[in-house]
Amino acid sequence: MKRVITFGEIMLRLAPEGYLRFVQADRFQATFGGGEANVAVSLANFGYSAAFVSKIPAHEIGQYCVNSMRRYGVDTSQIVRGGERLGVYYCEKGASQRASKVIYDRAASAIALAKREDFDWESILDGADWFHFTGITPALGGELPEICLDALKVCKAKNIFVSCDLNYRKKLWTREEAGKAMATLMPYVNLCIANEEDAGDVFGIHAENTELTKGKINTDGYKEVAQKLKDRFGFEKVAITLRRSFSANDNDWGAMLYDSEGFHFSKTYSVHIVDRVGGGDSFGAGLIYALLDGQSGADAIEFAVAASCLKHSIEGDFNCVSAAEVKALAQGDGSGRVQR
Repeated sequence: MKRVITFGEIMLRLAPEGYLRFVQADRFQATFGGGEANVAVSLANFGYSAAFVSKIPAHEIGQYCVNSMRRYGVDTSQIVRGGERLGVYYCEKGASQRASKVIYDRAASAIALAKREDFDWESILDGADWFHFTGITPALGGELPEICLDALKVCKAKNIFVSCDLNYRKKLWTREEAGKAMATLMPYVNLCIANEEDAGDVFGIHAENTELTKGKINTDGYKEVAQKLKDRFGFEKVAITLRRSFSANDNDWGAMLYDSEGFHFSKTYSVHIVDRVGGGDSFGAGLIYALLDGQSGADAIEFAVAASCLKHSIEGDFNCVSAAEVKALAQGDGSGRVQR
């Protein structure tokens, strides 16, 4: 069984019911989510051995968080227990032309205050086939950029394939801070995952003739972006998600993978969104699964986009679908008819 290790922060997600705004809500639904945790849950649902590594408080809310991943089969044995608080984020779902909003309350979380000595990467990564992290993790500050580098050096020594989703978050650090820190980590990365904006925000690499706010995407421009990323850092593969947003509810969704065989563009799905959060993570997980499964670049990008398409129909951060459901969609069964 393929084994994937993911490393990052998981937070308590508090969301008003339905499409209520924060100022209207008198109750909040409590779930959990975070980039690398979301990937681990997807991979466990697909049948892989998936372990999530983080630092989480030992109190009852921390245990509630750990239990939320265990229910999906994620290996939580490498989570370090300690610290005072679990990060929180508030999520208000958008509708029509009103955008979704996220408010973070994650300062001084257990993982943000973690120390390098908390993680024995030689032991944690023993037997791993793949390691995944995102740009959110070093953005949390403290010793996390160095902790990520420690993990990547062990991956290099053990010949473990590494993927990174750039995931730039302007609420966590500046473009200059991101560019400097991520440039130090990128030489250890085999697969770089980005969206329409990340390459520009982090590394100043932009697609020509693209205006995201107007729904204008130039696919040829993203070939150039992928090539520049590969040339600068030596990535084996570069994946770029392509989202054309018509409103908070309706998007066109596709992606591109650049590898040694060239450029592979997926089909485009017209998605009516139930919950957008975690969409990029479900894409990353789908790509990891398909590549570890030995699928070609063309097939892998179709699987990844189909996985993410389905995630947009599911409440919460976690993508609660099976590999069989994703394969059915990737192979053309997108009717949504009742399965009896």
